[in-house]
Amino acid sequence: MTERHHAPCILIVEDEAKIADIVQAYLENEGFKTHQLNRGDEVEPWLEANSADLMILDLMLPGKDGIAVCKAVRAFSRIPIMMLTAKVEEVDRVIGLETGADDYLCKPFSPKEVVARVKALLRRRYEYDLQTHVADWQMDEERYQVHYQGQHVNLSVVEFAILKQLSQSPGRIFSRAQLISSIYPDNRVVSDRTVDSHIKKLRHKLFEALTEDDIIHSVYGVGYKFELPEGLTESDVQQISEKS
Repeated sequence: MTERHHAPCILIVEDEAKIADIVQAYLENEGFKTHQLNRGDEVEPWLEANSADLMILDLMLPGKDGIAVCKAVRAFSRIPIMMLTAKVEEVDRVIGLETGADDYLCKPFSPKEVVARVKALLRRRYEYDLQTHVADWQMDEERYQVHYQGQHVNLSVVEFAILKQLSQSPGRIFSRAQLISSIYPDNRVVSDRTVDSHIKKLRHKLFEALTEDDIIHSVYGVGYKFELPEGLTESDVQQISEKS
């Protein structure tokens, strides 16, 4: 199997296009992948469907301000967050509210400092290793990645939640309704087709990046189940699920 390398992805949430473009250019020049959003209310839906290794988050945003975004993201993700603020006096307010931000930077700032802080945050997060290690299988809740036999794949928040739920009970068939209830605790209305779409993407990622064995199987008219990759025992998977 060909070895794959994934450049860290940085989510830039900034409504001032000039600032966002400059930060993006400097980060990409250092080899990072980036994605831009210009509204606070776009962050949660994007993170549910995509994965990122770090978020640069402006405090003042249309739709939802940075404090509200940070609190909402912290409810389901440990992604490192660097907050941007336009006024020095806002810093105490941001930190005092315990939003969950890992770092902050006041405007105006040097793009080179942004890059340096991004690298420092990623290094700190990666060194703080909370991965679960069982045999050759690892589920990394810090970065929403799954590792198997030297390969790894980035998953979206929803994809990771689905895999975790299924792998907790190998061989058990979960209906779409059960999966929806587990991965969307806010009781939002989600169609069966949406679940099928997430699982289709998840299965493709796992098959392409981790193992040529299909480990998620569809059961016609019922739902989905997790089957063990060759060489991985049910006991191993239960340990993985309990630790993650």
